[in-house]
Amino acid sequence: MQHPAEHSPLGKSTGYATRYDASLLFGIERRVKWEELGLASGQLPYTGVDLWTAYELSWLLPSGKPAVAVAHIEIPADSPFIVESKSFKLYLNTFNQTCFSGFAEVAAVMERDLAVVTGAAVRVRLETLEQVTATGLVTMPGLCIDGLDVAMDQYSKPDAAMLQCIPGQGQEQLHSHLLRSLCPVTGQPDWGSVAIEYSAQQTLCRASLLRYLVSFREHQDFHEQCVERIFLDLHHLLQPEHLKVYARYVRRGGLDINPYRSTVDTVWATGRLARQ
Repeated sequence: MQHPAEHSPLGKSTGYATRYDASLLFGIERRVKWEELGLASGQLPYTGVDLWTAYELSWLLPSGKPAVAVAHIEIPADSPFIVESKSFKLYLNTFNQTCFSGFAEVAAVMERDLAVVTGAAVRVRLETLEQVTATGLVTMPGLCIDGLDVAMDQYSKPDAAMLQCIPGQGQEQLHSHLLRSLCPVTGQPDWGSVAIEYSAQQTLCRASLLRYLVSFREHQDFHEQCVERIFLDLHHLLQPEHLKVYARYVRRGGLDINPYRSTVDTVWATGRLARQ
């Protein structure tokens, strides 16, 4: 079956334009993967956003002098389309030799163009390099489970049956830096860290969680869809009072993608991790 991204620029030799061109943005319908996961638009069991960070953003001021900034983009998790990452990179390149009045105009243009391609309202916030530097690095919340002594042999087929619970009320924040998956078109690795917070009438077996997360290591899917699969498998197992799953991926091509999915309307901290 052809992947929905096959018609995108992903994995293809592409020229790089330097003059503004919103037509380069390519949207991929979420519906295809939602149906694969048993989901339907308007009936999603989570709320959330995909948090993108664009580190290679530059344009020309009216004087002809270049300006640079870091962009933070929030795309709603229920938007009909996601943005294919290479098309986003090509689009951002077209700002390089285009004149804009300043931060406000660049953010407004990006919000407008991304809203068109995703079919939802998108929020864009720009920061100076000084502001980004002042923010510094953060750590994932809760306990890191990577130090568990666990034998593993499953790397390409995430299976919810791997997850196990133990008796007793569970309320935890856990995280792992061992998440790795593959781009479904190019096969390139996507490295990430994932945080999980839940409250339920049972407790998640940490060793089983680590095995499950490592089983994504050769699994082919986009960042957003890996996080949704993790959320759904945990939600089915735990039947939680609340559940949050948040992944921060290492940047590629000047972009990182950080999806979060939650049963409650909340926002995770957006600071950079050491690998970002």
